[in-house]
Amino acid sequence: MDLEAVRTYVAVAETGQFQKAATDLAITQQAVSKRIAGLERDLGVRLFTRTPRGAEPTVDGQAFLPHARELLRAADRAAASVRPGSRPLRVDVINSRGAASRLMRAFHRAHPGVELDIVMLLDIEGAVAALRSGAVDASFRAVAAPGLPLPEDLTATRVVDEPLDLLTGPGHALAAARSVRLADLAGHRIWMPGILPGSEWGAYYEALAAEFGLTIESTGPNFGSDALLDTIADTPALATFMGEDTRLVWPTTHGLRRVPITDPVPVYPHSLLQHRDNPHPALPALHAHLAAAAGSGTSGGPGVWTPAWARTR
Repeated sequence: MDLEAVRTYVAVAETGQFQKAATDLAITQQAVSKRIAGLERDLGVRLFTRTPRGAEPTVDGQAFLPHARELLRAADRAAASVRPGSRPLRVDVINSRGAASRLMRAFHRAHPGVELDIVMLLDIEGAVAALRSGAVDASFRAVAAPGLPLPEDLTATRVVDEPLDLLTGPGHALAAARSVRLADLAGHRIWMPGILPGSEWGAYYEALAAEFGLTIESTGPNFGSDALLDTIADTPALATFMGEDTRLVWPTTHGLRRVPITDPVPVYPHSLLQHRDNPHPALPALHAHLAAAAGSGTSGGPGVWTPAWARTR
């Protein structure tokens, strides 16, 4: 059904005149007549009766009028749902406890007028597909990991480098250290269950272990962060890496210690991905906010380690 013909029909029904409807719609009276005639052919009924004053809906026209109005309202709602700026900015932060989530909370505080939808997509393939389909507007990822090339229709901007800490239980040999050199972690068991083979964080820790001779174990089922913290607290032989911005809560009886890592500081390179043709008007504000936030954080340079494949700013 031709929506413009339906819109024209409603205009004639409400004004009672073909000429007045033509003026309101900024078209000719001839165009109004053609649209009404076409709609009557499609419906197989006569919609108007000519009168000395103009036009009155027939019985069929009166029956069709409320449905025509609802049809136009539905069409307007459908168009508004995808109009730039009329829907929330949808951003993938991978998980709710890391650096990306912190950055988006800060953005929300700085721009309370921007509606946000926060989603959490586990793997980069799913995030890339969502960006390309328009299901999300932006995604925080580490790029470009080996074997995970970035499609040409996506852009990536390095937005924050997140330092890693060593997390130990109270009985660990390094628990009392004020800091630890990265090379001195060789020989210690770093346990990180749940590293997905082929993921960008899997590639990151593989590169870190290879360059500094570390033992990073991902064996065993991943029962979540609570189980990880319980095990680290009770097992003096194990430690784990934790991003500086990761916020977890554990019982005080665990006695867990965060130990800064130095010489060099290993940082996780977060980039913001988006589609080149995404028109959402809130994206420039998000980029500006992230650029300002990055100015006060750790960045690449002497004393900092990132994988050789990590995209620069």
